[in-house]
Amino acid sequence: MTKLRLIATAAMGLEALVANEVRALGFENVQVENGKVYFDGDEKALVKANLWLRTADRVKLVVGEFKAETFDELFEKTKALPWSDYIPEDGEFPVIGRSVKSKLFSVSDCQAIVKKAVVDNLKTEYNRKTWFPEDGALYRIEVAIHKDIATLTIDTSGTGLHKRGYRELHSGAPIKETMAAALIMLTNWTPDKPFADPFCGSGTLPIEAAMIGQNIAPGLNREFASEKWDWIDKKVWYEAVGEAQDVAKYDLPLDIQGSDIDHKMIELSKNNAIEAGFEGFITFKQMQVRDFTTRKDYGCLVTNPPYGERLGEREEVAQMYRDLGDAMRPYDTWSVYVITSNEKFEEYYGRSATKKRKLYNGDLKTDYYQFFGKRPPRQQQT
Repeated sequence: MTKLRLIATAAMGLEALVANEVRALGFENVQVENGKVYFDGDEKALVKANLWLRTADRVKLVVGEFKAETFDELFEKTKALPWSDYIPEDGEFPVIGRSVKSKLFSVSDCQAIVKKAVVDNLKTEYNRKTWFPEDGALYRIEVAIHKDIATLTIDTSGTGLHKRGYRELHSGAPIKETMAAALIMLTNWTPDKPFADPFCGSGTLPIEAAMIGQNIAPGLNREFASEKWDWIDKKVWYEAVGEAQDVAKYDLPLDIQGSDIDHKMIELSKNNAIEAGFEGFITFKQMQVRDFTTRKDYGCLVTNPPYGERLGEREEVAQMYRDLGDAMRPYDTWSVYVITSNEKFEEYYGRSATKKRKLYNGDLKTDYYQFFGKRPPRQQQT
């Protein structure tokens, strides 16, 4: 096995959660920075991270990290890295880039220089005089420069890790699966408790709760770029997938409910739940939030309601928030978790949050309002 330095990228505000996941998987030398979590591992770790990380956006392989204040420096230091350890002669290696607070601020120039440096390196390593065909597996290189420090990585995931393989169709402004998983993991919900989402849209939050509840690896039903890399033995993938299937609790009963005012969203949610393998485990029904009722105690309501960003929607959304507050008032054992960018949410809901956490839902700055319910008597705790 090869010693690798890896990065799990994270949405702003979720770095600590991603780091906890990384540590829980047994990876070492964990280092948290803005938007990313570094860790050490080998091929098995690379595979396991892609299969199991619920809240990370991607897993990247670090090829090198160095100071680069000039284009010559960027070129020479990139060329000196061991690219042929990872990229075969037929590999496809497009280069993407970004630069923040650095002397080398032209991203297109940085991309071109890195591409040329990698080509020159591989030409030497493979004793090649002509251009590479690039018709093999994908090794997408990223040059990320922050305060003159260049980090050169290869993306191991392919499409982002939020693509779980179950949501082919979605509503107009869906929440990413990775963010949905994060919202659930930031609650006190456990699989033996009721779970509800009264603004379920295309069903992402209830489906992610079911995956967490049954301990199903989020990457089981999709493919990854690194599955096609010839230096990672296929056996590593087969074993990791087999282990994930062995620990999944496919028959564990769950009490998960999603509702929405729009009947089209309910149909969409049902189809997505079937695609994810949860037919019969999640209940979806068309319902207005003010009609929410329950006979169960110590449940958890987690939701991503409309935010009222557009001018004409503000009063309608304010009323939805009032209705949610009125509906939940009788249920003092329930904990309620709401993400929204609406700064007047607590005023409309009618209560001050026990706790608030700042998160970015995509590019939108939001607050995650947390209202803790009463705790169960000690003898009922498990």
